[in-house]
Amino acid sequence: MSTPVTIIRHPKERLSKCSLEPLRGRPDLEFHKAHDRFTFDATGYILLAIDAPVISPDDAGHPLLLLDSTWRLLPQLMTSVQGEPILRTLPMEVRTAYPRVSKIAEDPTRGLASVEALYLAKKLLGEDDPSLLDHYYWRTEFLRQFEPA
Repeated sequence: MSTPVTIIRHPKERLSKCSLEPLRGRPDLEFHKAHDRFTFDATGYILLAIDAPVISPDDAGHPLLLLDSTWRLLPQLMTSVQGEPILRTLPMEVRTAYPRVSKIAEDPTRGLASVEALYLAKKLLGEDDPSLLDHYYWRTEFLRQFEPA
């Protein structure tokens, strides 16, 4: 059974640059656009965070919550998350293939494109689903780091 995934997008996230937008319509993904009074009870959901234990197969069975935002706007989006989520992180050796060129703020070195984070989180939960990356321009470069040396 596929892990249910809820995606909350910051209202200022540009759809034209959103790596998750091509996945809209998949039955295992639920999309929400945050707004001023939007809240989401994340109790029992796995929420990706920087300083948390690494997600693992032991976390399987919990739904996944992804916050789709620029790093600069993420704290604002976090205010819509209520309850007691299960904080997990992704392995720090995994690198994004997305060429980052922010002129406003510096992204964390461990930051991944949203679709990369979704793919990797599900892979670490025991669900390797490369179809999540079918419409991702940098798919090949991103997957290359998982090939045996």
